[in-house]
Amino acid sequence: MQLAERWIIAALRNRKFFSIEELNQAIRELRERVNQRPFRKREGSRETQFVAVDKPALSPLPAERFDLSEWYRARVNIDYHIAFDTNYHSVPYNLVQELVGVRSTPATIETFHKSQRVASHLRAHGHGHAVTIAEHRPRSHQAHLEWTPSRMVHWAQTIGPHTARLFERILAGKPHPEMGYRSCLGIIRLADQYSPARVEAAAERALLTGACRYQSVKSILKNSPDVIPPSTPPPSSPPPQHDNIRGAEYFE
Repeated sequence: MQLAERWIIAALRNRKFFSIEELNQAIRELRERVNQRPFRKREGSRETQFVAVDKPALSPLPAERFDLSEWYRARVNIDYHIAFDTNYHSVPYNLVQELVGVRSTPATIETFHKSQRVASHLRAHGHGHAVTIAEHRPRSHQAHLEWTPSRMVHWAQTIGPHTARLFERILAGKPHPEMGYRSCLGIIRLADQYSPARVEAAAERALLTGACRYQSVKSILKNSPDVIPPSTPPPSSPPPQHDNIRGAEYFE
């Protein structure tokens, strides 16, 4: 560093450059001059030492550029997706409920199980997107028979008919029904936190407003409007009797 400061940076300190290419060319010329300067106490120069010692030991650069990555651990949900950065990426279905390692780069999401890479995706950006590989979906695996849309709806019926209808809406609104399991299970857990009666009332309100999502039901319960039953407009009262009001008979 001291050598570069003295023979390159200091030498260029009073020069003006009008492009990065022009500056790089000037640095390259001074660098070659420094590397070719003979040593004072031994034969050769930095350039001859590089050619004789360092260059033969060099390996080719990697074919791909190095990407900084971040690692974290995640539990595979029953919809065979892992959550990362508000989005969802699929893994093989037989890893449901397994703990996996996730490596993220600006461009990709890779999932590892027992040090073996099991999935690789282009990284999804935005919010709430699901990236799914068709081969990760269940075929005849026994676990697939355990978790079906009909089982989800049947489970919701233990809370109430509005909750069952809400589950049907959620599952029907997904490209694959399994992608709605996460929301359905979240609503079932809300019944443990609040009560089945309150969740049923919140499901009714969600259906009436068209907000058929887990977050909407949770917001309804949190803000407690579900304790007020959905109101229907009151029947219109007949007009008061008065001499100045003409009835329909007047125009016949």
